Amino acid sequence: MQTILGSGGQIADELARELRRGFTDDLRLVSRTPRAVNADDQLVSADLMDAEATDAAVAGSDTVYLTVGLPMNSELWEKRFPAMMEHTIDACKRHGSRLVFFDNTYMYPRTATPQTEQTAFAPIGRKSAVRARIATRLLDEMRSGGLDAVICRAPEFYGPGKTQSFTNTAVFDRIARGERAWVPLNADARRTLIWTPDASRAMARIGNTDDAYGQTWHLPVDHDRLTYRQMVEVASEVTGRRAAFTTVPRWVFGIGGLLKPAVKESEELLPRYRQDNVFDSSKFRARFPDFRITGYREGISELLGR
Repeated sequence: MQTILGSGGQIADELARELRRGFTDDLRLVSRTPRAVNADDQLVSADLMDAEATDAAVAGSDTVYLTVGLPMNSELWEKRFPAMMEHTIDACKRHGSRLVFFDNTYMYPRTATPQTEQTAFAPIGRKSAVRARIATRLLDEMRSGGLDAVICRAPEFYGPGKTQSFTNTAVFDRIARGERAWVPLNADARRTLIWTPDASRAMARIGNTDDAYGQTWHLPVDHDRLTYRQMVEVASEVTGRRAAFTTVPRWVFGIGGLLKPAVKESEELLPRYRQDNVFDSSKFRARFPDFRITGYREGISELLGR
């Protein structure tokens, strides 16, 4: 039995498809209101803030994937993420399950220095501090030998379906509607984005590779990193119509934050858009050389329907 905690999002749905295609016929999807992805998925309704419910959801699982996402709300993150991690660790230890944690890069330094699995955490801001806290909690458990686990870390998403990210919403979705893209702070900084189906396929691969455990893995990305200016140029080429963009300065987000809570919550992440973002997945590429990575042109073409 393999179990996905936090089913229902784009990453979890793609993961469920990939696990069913290549690794298991026995799949359990867990969320407050789970919905089947494959016809024979086992569905379990559980709130991961409830330790007993989490324990029951994990029972009988060989491998557990923790893929929970929450709205961009610092108070909610501080309340829920540490508790859900603690309940998941306890349940996996009790039932002898392996844990695969889907993580992000918020705790990494806000610099252009290439990010590897050895990059030290340097959180700035409430959401970054939460992500550092829960990743460190799991790393401590892994180092102590108390739990067989692995961390799969991904940079900002772009992709199809329900993929949620600033780049999808402000750049590609707007271009698809024939509108100007909104680019934060710097159109000429190199960005590292991960195609969401690639992230899920890679996580399934890692979760079913015994010698991958006990480590952190950067999930695979196209190392030919583009700037937003170049992405908009590619969008123009694949759609056959000129796409345009507006670079949005920092002060505009400040004003927006006074009016909309969601914009204010995103301000913590804005400094990351000032300079190059170089997320390195060489370790994964070396261990899984046959894994096919979706290039930016291919991904943008699929998003824009060409």
